[in-house]
Amino acid sequence: MSLEIALITIDFGLVVLIWMVQLLIYPSFKHYTEKNLYIWHKKYTKLMSIIVLPLMASQLIISLIILIKSVSIMLIIHFTLVCLTWLSTMLIFVPLHNKIPNRKTSENTLCDLHILNWLRTALWSVAFIISILVLNKS
Repeated sequence: MSLEIALITIDFGLVVLIWMVQLLIYPSFKHYTEKNLYIWHKKYTKLMSIIVLPLMASQLIISLIILIKSVSIMLIIHFTLVCLTWLSTMLIFVPLHNKIPNRKTSENTLCDLHILNWLRTALWSVAFIISILVLNKS
């Protein structure tokens, strides 16, 4: 499998995942009692990390390798979008998720998770579209 096909596949996996998070998972958090959310969230974050971290790390590494091999404005934009997903995850979403197990959850925290996640949804969606348009031709 070429690196380009691997990246398209990873981008597809992440875009499906983020849309599921946006449309199903984050909205469902509002339907838990505080105690049940705390219990579920501990399991959810561990299990989600097993899925997301390898995909995100692979996406970052492969997109960098492809960019180094063939510099273009679209590949620079793709790599920038990937970096922005990392930054937003570490700077926005990890702190928001950390409020839940610390029992600092409020309706605002859950709303922030859901509303702000449109950022990552857009970033990964555009990255996937770019990978389809640019890398599929390679």
